[in-house]
Amino acid sequence: MGGAEEVTAEGNGYTNGQVHRTNGSLDDKVDELRELFGKADGDPLRIVGVGAGAWGSVFTALLQDAYGMLRNKVQIRIWRRAGRSVDRATAERLFEIINSREDVLRRLIRRCAYLKYVEGRLGDRVLYADEILKDGFCLNMIDTPLCPLKVVTNLQEAVWDADIVINGLPSTETKEVFVEISRYWKERITQPVIISLAKGIEAELEPEPRIVTPTQMINRATGVPMENILYLGGPNIASEIYNKEYANARICGAEKWRKPLARFLRQPQFIVWDNGDLVTHEVMGGLKNVYAVGAGMVAALTNESATSKSVYFAHCTSEMIFITHLLTEEPEKLAGPLLADTYVTLLKGRNAWYGQMLAKGEIKVDMGDSIKGKGMIQGVSAVKAFYELLSQSRLSIQHRNEKKHIAPGELCPILKTLFKILITRELPCEGILEALRDETMNDPRERIEIAQSHSIYQPSLLMN
Repeated sequence: MGGAEEVTAEGNGYTNGQVHRTNGSLDDKVDELRELFGKADGDPLRIVGVGAGAWGSVFTALLQDAYGMLRNKVQIRIWRRAGRSVDRATAERLFEIINSREDVLRRLIRRCAYLKYVEGRLGDRVLYADEILKDGFCLNMIDTPLCPLKVVTNLQEAVWDADIVINGLPSTETKEVFVEISRYWKERITQPVIISLAKGIEAELEPEPRIVTPTQMINRATGVPMENILYLGGPNIASEIYNKEYANARICGAEKWRKPLARFLRQPQFIVWDNGDLVTHEVMGGLKNVYAVGAGMVAALTNESATSKSVYFAHCTSEMIFITHLLTEEPEKLAGPLLADTYVTLLKGRNAWYGQMLAKGEIKVDMGDSIKGKGMIQGVSAVKAFYELLSQSRLSIQHRNEKKHIAPGELCPILKTLFKILITRELPCEGILEALRDETMNDPRERIEIAQSHSIYQPSLLMN
């Protein structure tokens, strides 16, 4: 049975060693949420992050930095599985990072935690992911030290009395973990609020083709009503956000929760807006990962050719526009958020990195989509889900030039090629360039015109 380690008062106010002072507005934001949850004096608002990948860990650390000093009002913890060891090379790199950062070094010495990193560097001790997370090191992002965190390795202990649960799991793990969580909530009187950070989808083909998002998986697994489940996403790189780069995001869901939560989560460098369209924003967060993988491949195969990357960008954006017209009645409302998220993911996301490494031959498709030091590459499962869904004949639309009905996936050659590279493995990575050079490929403008001039909206795809 794993337990929790208290974050000391010394650690509560730190962002990489810098003390943050509280002010009245922080108390006001906490008090607003406490009132909504009906919390009595002395009963803290309990927030737990579930999953300790880069974004899940950073998100929890941002809350700890902002509110950790209000210990009588709010309690912040994070759950991750126990038993994941840190390999020798990572331990050596971790030691280098610690000694290059005076603030981190001093903090570890004060916490009597430095010696274990010396022993890990020498190979005299095995370090574990949950152990280093307590000191502020996320295994998927060790180059960016976080504040110390209160880590729990027993899932029941972490979630049974949580008021707010942050889903930091990949979409591929969300269902399994929340099915387990549901067993611990059977005796609950009040419903928790869940904020999902997951960007990915699954496809259901029977009885009707439809998309299943992480928030819907959580709803099905736990019975928590959709009005208590929200999605937060945006054009964000986890390490840059923690290092105070300006960023913004949207929290989407029912008005009762999204507006106070947007105020609670907002920080000077991290602006959080709110929106009522939960599922569509969530799906778009998964869609951009699909095309980021291909962007990485094109960049590597063409030696970062600006021309080739712009050709790819024209085709992938036209496919995304086409797909948004299938999924929503008002796709124009999504153009800005989708393109912004796509842009940052193509520039510096793990999915683009994965595509680059595949094209360079430094990793192989058969290694799977969980990569050491990076975590889950969600673009792979998203390629599978989107293409299988859009290949269904039941979704066929009229092709205006060929005067026949075809499955939407046939109008998305980049998506189709990525499916053949990553899923069926019929093609090598070079196939993405062959797709771009195909003389029979339609002008991207024509794909957009088909989307805009035909009624291709398929409301059943996003039905709850």
